[in-house]
Amino acid sequence: MARVGSAGFVILLGACGAGEPAAPLPENAVAFVAPPMFADWWERTESCSGRRGDPAEIDWFVVPGADEFTTDRGPKVADWSQGRAGNRITVAGSFVNDELVVRHEMLHVLLDDAGHPEDYFIDKCHLTWQSWGSERPVAMTSPELGAAVRAR
Repeated sequence: MARVGSAGFVILLGACGAGEPAAPLPENAVAFVAPPMFADWWERTESCSGRRGDPAEIDWFVVPGADEFTTDRGPKVADWSQGRAGNRITVAGSFVNDELVVRHEMLHVLLDDAGHPEDYFIDKCHLTWQSWGSERPVAMTSPELGAAVRAR
């Protein structure tokens, strides 16, 4: 596994207990190496939340070509799960370059919480569809994503 450091309010997630296995991976999910921009996004999420963590404790997966994927909690564009093996973030391919979506899941990791405490997700970090500002990520091109998946 790789290690790296529509308008709805509840975006994405579900967590399992720390002693349990992580939720099953979506169909067609593949491990990938987080692109360099994720390190910047991690630092920004640490900064806004006031929390610190180790991004190397995250296993990253992508569902290539997907706008969403099915989970036992319904369709998602991204999902954080936690189990015996640690933290795992899975992202639909259409959202792997979306700073809001990726940082939203990173915040779940930093908070170690499947919920959406407003003081963090809305007030401090603005990581919901409604609270997200006009700042958009620098997109990673498809060849870069392909290279990241192949590097895995």
